[in-house]
Amino acid sequence: MTRLFAEIVPQFQELVAQLPEWLQPAGVALAGAVPFVEGEGSAAIGIVGGIPPVLAVLAGIAGNFLAVLVVVTLGERGRQAVVTRGGRTPQAPSARRQKFDRAFARYGVAGVSLLGPLLIPTHFTAAALAASGVSRARILTWQGIAIVLWTTGIALVITGVIAFAR
Repeated sequence: MTRLFAEIVPQFQELVAQLPEWLQPAGVALAGAVPFVEGEGSAAIGIVGGIPPVLAVLAGIAGNFLAVLVVVTLGERGRQAVVTRGGRTPQAPSARRQKFDRAFARYGVAGVSLLGPLLIPTHFTAAALAASGVSRARILTWQGIAIVLWTTGIALVITGVIAFAR
């Protein structure tokens, strides 16, 4: 995972730098849609690349949230198809799924959404919540709050580090 992140971030930095200035926020939004980069990583890419921090944050949030919206919508439809058809033999949950289930039981939708980025991308958390039968509105509300908080927080840290370094 760290290696993937180390490889993909420079590629997005290069992509954003090569875009015309007016299109750079779209590159940041695209990066925000990628698991492990997400809103916070894409905002950092934009800020380091010279995009105004507020614009980089908004683009990162938009890209991350739109990707989560797609994941939740598809996950909800997939769950409906399985529930409607029924008859599926349950499989033993994976270790990762068991970890999610324990966290979900302990912290609920809000907790796994807010704490999830410490462990797994928001995309995966959103998919697991949708598969668990949590309503789309509830998932999107808490995932949206988490994306805004994490992206803004990381952007503030990056902006502060850059200002301190000057």
